[in-house]
Amino acid sequence: MIAIAVSSLVLGVLCGRYLFSPEVVDFFAAAEPWALYALMFSVGISVGANRLIFHKLKEYHVKILVIPLGIVLGSLAGGAAGSLLTGLGMRENLAVAMGMGWYSLSGVLLTGLGGASLGSTAFLANLMREIFSFMVIPLVARWFNEYTCIAPAGATSEDTTLPMMVKYTGEEVVVMSVLNGVICSLLVPVWINLLYAV
Repeated sequence: MIAIAVSSLVLGVLCGRYLFSPEVVDFFAAAEPWALYALMFSVGISVGANRLIFHKLKEYHVKILVIPLGIVLGSLAGGAAGSLLTGLGMRENLAVAMGMGWYSLSGVLLTGLGGASLGSTAFLANLMREIFSFMVIPLVARWFNEYTCIAPAGATSEDTTLPMMVKYTGEEVVVMSVLNGVICSLLVPVWINLLYAV
């Protein structure tokens, strides 16, 4: 999955730089919102088709919001710290951080809001978060509380990093991981738009 994402990015850069005419580039730029809508629609389908999510929502009530809240606050803190280390402003750093690992969506959204450079930064930063999650989840599961494994994964805890949760944590953590991923995925476009608009 990660190799495909990076290869797609490199291929796109090469095509945009050396192969495609400005008209073709403009066509793809105009199609970005529709690709985003299709992506959000597919996430909605996967959430709606998972009956376990709705069952657990009834069981946990407000408690399910504790982990996503912690991830949002941690991501905001990371974005604020990033503004001290990068040449980007606070607003841009916070918006990038609120991708919470969902590199495809955050890249497209921030390209539309702030241009190709910011979109590429969001894509790479959130892709790196996902890669980092694969490396640290086994260590976090070993040395900390299993629920803590959900934090580095962020929005990806319901899909790409879920196999790591299955392997290194228990069934209850896996269920919370899916619920967290759904909630964070719903929050990503809202937070990015709100933070960038400030």
